[in-house]
Amino acid sequence: MAIQSRTFQRPLAVMMRRTLRTISQEATLLEAAKQMRDAKVGALLVQEAGHYRGIVSESDLVRKGMAESYPAQETLVRAVMSSPLLAIDITGSAHEASEKMAEHGIRHLAISEEGQIVGIISVRDLLHYFKNWGGL
Repeated sequence: MAIQSRTFQRPLAVMMRRTLRTISQEATLLEAAKQMRDAKVGALLVQEAGHYRGIVSESDLVRKGMAESYPAQETLVRAVMSSPLLAIDITGSAHEASEKMAEHGIRHLAISEEGQIVGIISVRDLLHYFKNWGGL
C-alpha cells in the first residue's frame, strides 16, 4: 500500500527513467540514430563539458535531418538538437508534465531535482500512467 500511495504523491519520480542516455553535440546523426536503436530509446540528452545542452529525438532526426536531406554520416547532432533542454521539477504532477509537453510540442521531458537532471519521461510513460492510475 505504501508504494501505491507514493505513486500518487510523486508520479514523476515513479515513472521517469533514471538511466540518462547521452550523446555529444559533435556526434553525427547516424551515431545518434544507432545509439537510440541500440538503447531502445526515442531521445538522447546532448551533453558537453558535464552540462546538458539539449536533447535530440527521433523526431529531430526525421523532421530536421532527413526532411532537409542532411547526410546522416556528416551532419552533427548540434544541427538538429532541440535546445535549451526543457525540464520539470520532480515534485510536479503528471498533468503538469503533460501540459508542458503539449505546450512545447515535445515528446520527451527532463526531470530535475534540486537543479540537477535526474531522469526523463516520454509521452508514452505519461499515457501508461494515465491509463493505469490517472483516471483516463
